[in-house]
Amino acid sequence: MKFIPYEVRTGKENMQIDSDLLDFAIENNLEEPIFRLYGWSPACVSLGRNQQDNFLDIEFLKQNNIDIVRRLTGGRALLHDKELTYSYICPVSYLKNGENVVDSYKEISEFLIDRLEKLGIYTEFGAQKAVRTKFDFCMLISTGADLCCNGKKLIGSAQCRKNGYILQHGSILYDYDRNLLQKIFKEKVDTNSIISIKEINSDIQISDLIKVFSEY
Repeated sequence: MKFIPYEVRTGKENMQIDSDLLDFAIENNLEEPIFRLYGWSPACVSLGRNQQDNFLDIEFLKQNNIDIVRRLTGGRALLHDKELTYSYICPVSYLKNGENVVDSYKEISEFLIDRLEKLGIYTEFGAQKAVRTKFDFCMLISTGADLCCNGKKLIGSAQCRKNGYILQHGSILYDYDRNLLQKIFKEKVDTNSIISIKEINSDIQISDLIKVFSEY
């Protein structure tokens, strides 16, 4: 596995790097995966590839120094702030069930499950049924592609595919500001739906997360 160490970038830079790494893998016919860790500064709302942005209060985001960027991947919007983000790129053929979208999510996520267990955090996959909802905030929706702890969503992931390669990236929620989320997404954030690392174990620092995901 090719590992790209943790670094903090703007939203635009982070999405460009993921895109460039995907193209690099394709152009060089890479057979091994690329795994990258990153953070965001300033905080940033990322929109899914085909998601409408009419729910956003652009002036509020500017006043609070929050950027906006669009992802290569689908899904709903996320606030990238107090989190650790990962991206994983590999050929479809590298996975046992790479042609199956749900199965490929699970296969890639096994790496995340294993790393979190080293910190005493045990996760399981979310609901298997397709979800139809008006929610714009991704973390309020749990699918078979997401990882949950104690029945609450902890990691939201999304995929795109290009020329026989998969890019999967996702948000590992370290902490969150419920009031800020509700102001951005203009919807009630039910704390029964989501959970953060800090809520699971307040002794774990984000540096601990970075360390455990940097060892493989």
